[in-house]
This record gives sequence, structure tokens and C-alpha cells, in this order.
Amino acid sequence: MAFYKCWLILTITLCVIGIGYSGHGHGHGHDDDQLLSQNFYQKTCPRAVETIRKAVVEAVFQEPRMGASLLRLHFHDCFVQGCDASVLLDDTANFIGEKNSLPNKDSLRGFEVIDSIKSQLESMCPSVVSCADILALAARDAVFALKGPRWEVQLGRRDSTTASLSESNSDLPAPFFNLSALITAFQKKNFNIQEMVTLSGGHTIGSARCTFFRDRIYNESNIDPSFAEAMRALCPSGDGDGDDNLAPFDSTTPDTFDNAFYQNLVNQRGLVHSDQQLYANGAGITDSQVIMYSRNFGRFKKDFGDAMVKMSLLSPLTGNDGQIRTNCRFVNN
Repeated sequence: MAFYKCWLILTITLCVIGIGYSGHGHGHGHDDDQLLSQNFYQKTCPRAVETIRKAVVEAVFQEPRMGASLLRLHFHDCFVQGCDASVLLDDTANFIGEKNSLPNKDSLRGFEVIDSIKSQLESMCPSVVSCADILALAARDAVFALKGPRWEVQLGRRDSTTASLSESNSDLPAPFFNLSALITAFQKKNFNIQEMVTLSGGHTIGSARCTFFRDRIYNESNIDPSFAEAMRALCPSGDGDGDDNLAPFDSTTPDTFDNAFYQNLVNQRGLVHSDQQLYANGAGITDSQVIMYSRNFGRFKKDFGDAMVKMSLLSPLTGNDGQIRTNCRFVNN
């Protein structure tokens, strides 16, 4: 009886802190993430977590933008068939991956950093550490390296043998989305409106290509005029002219993970349409949360870490499902 009571209390506690959350994108009948643990590699590859951290810190030091690229890789992985490293698979003669979907083509980056980490781990502990876990840890370490929060990452994900170009095209939120489309895209992955606003704050780092913000800076009225003018200097009005020119999502502190993104939204300095949708001059349903985050970095930091934990648990492959790829770009022979 005492044991049953203890088990019940433990189960309830895990549910309350969100560890019991599990999506079933891979169609598993059990709670996949219950098989994950923070010290999954403690015996099989004890230096794995530290090896990944060091490589990420070095990559972000060399190029701060890489921090945002690694965060985005994890996000684009998890929103398509769950956190299974499907996003890393290259197209081959008989395999279609996700790298050429509309949101990913000529845009996703950081693959070489992941390849380098993987080869280090393969020489250290062959066929042990999954590419999906590398992505989850790299995102966490990249954010922390840019002065953002640090969250605990559960480990033990396995790698998919499949990818979904169609889901990559349909399920990733786009920079031209209105608020309702953003809400729908995140709800599809079990995130509420508050969590959507929180995760959007990942745009406190990183850059966007001119082609994704041209329409906003030339045609929208809910934009600070001096900001629009500065962005037009980076992004000419003609289609095809300077399409790949970059501008930071957060023009205030582009390489620091802080709450300036939300301060910019309040001042109508959101770079892409979908970001500014989160703040409608006090009239929108998400405005109060944007204002709160703009004044309270501590709260944003905590909420972001919590939301990232939840995202990292989207439909993982565990146990005997999937495989441990030896090269993150290809399914094992």
C-alpha cells in the first residue's frame, strides 16, 4: 500500500512538471519520453554531453549567428515527425529529405557543426549517441552561450529512418503568418497560445533573409518609420534584388539572448510579419504577454526554458524504434 501511494505521488509529480507529456507523432502506444533520462549516456558515453557543449561554445564563439542556427535546427526537427533528426537527412537518388522544403531550402544551416560533433562522438563511443540528442543538446548549449537560459535535456532519443518533405512544408510556421495561423500551427503540436508567444522569443537571436521581410518593410503600416527606412537600405524593393541580404530579427542586441525582441515588438520594430502579429498596440490577445516579457527578462527566461523542454519531448523515438545513425546525413546501411 505504501509503495502504491509513493508510486501514485511520483506519477502525479511527473505529470505536473510536464515530464509525462508525450506526443504520438510516431504512433507509439507508450509514453516514449518516459524512457528518456538526463543521464542516459552516463555509462555508455560519459563525455558525450561535455563534448557537445564544448563544440557548440566554440562554434558560437567563432560566429554568434550559429547559436540561432542550432536552435532553429532543433525546432525544425521537432515540428516535423517529432525530435528524430529527420531534418538532418540529405536527399539521395532514392530518398527525399526535408532540407529542400520551402522553410528549409537555402535557409537552414549548422549542419557542419552537427557533423563535426557526430564524428567526434563516433570515434569516442561508436553508434551510441543519436543525432536527435545532439540537436537537443546543441540548441540548449547555443542559447546558454548567448546569455540565455539553460534547461535540463532528457536524453535517449533515437534517429528516424524516414523524413517528411510534405510535413516540413505544411507544419512549420511561416514568416508571413497572421496570428491565427501561428496559433493553429503551435496548437497542432500541443502548444498553447502563451507557449507560442514564448517560443517566438527565439527570434531575439538570428537573422532573416530580405525575401522574408521585404513585404513588411515596404507595404505594412504597423512599423516604426525609422526602422522601416533602415531595413529598406538592407533590402531593395525589387524581387530578386538582394533577396539573400540578411537583417537581424532583433536589431537592438542581435547576438544576445535577452528580451529586446519583445521591446522591439512594443515599438513596432518586429522584422517579419509573423513576429509583429504578436503585438497589436494593446488591442491583441497576446499583447499583455509581450508587454510583460518586454519588462521582465527573468520571467521570459524561465518560460522559454520550460517551453523548450516540452518541445524537445515531441514524439521521440525510443527503445528499439529508429536507429543510432553513424552519419547524421544518411540512414545506416
